[in-house]
Amino acid sequence: QVQLVESGGGLVQAGDSLRLSCAASGRTFSRYAMGWFRQAPGKEREFVAAISRSGVSTGYADSVKGRFTISRDNAKNTVYLQMNSLKPEDTAVYYCAAGLLSATESYEYDYWGQGTQVTVSS
Repeated sequence: QVQLVESGGGLVQAGDSLRLSCAASGRTFSRYAMGWFRQAPGKEREFVAAISRSGVSTGYADSVKGRFTISRDNAKNTVYLQMNSLKPEDTAVYYCAAGLLSATESYEYDYWGQGTQVTVSS
């Protein structure tokens, strides 16, 4: 029902910024809450940010609060993750996900993108 494709990852230096995009193909995009997760090599997938269906409510992991901003444009079927002041520990594959409710656990989401690599050098 919903297909998600992430883009915008790349190799940057510490302190730089990146904006990730997640494009959805479904015609009911606005019915889903959206989330961003990340997974570094050898580590568990972890929550990064989430946004409600309307975009009014957002939530962030403590590790990215104040640096990352999640937003969505329902008219364009796209969710974004603006990442500022990047740190080497932000290096991971970043995934977007769609679910019926905004949540912080990966099992609560129904659809997932393929991921985009973000690498931050010292």
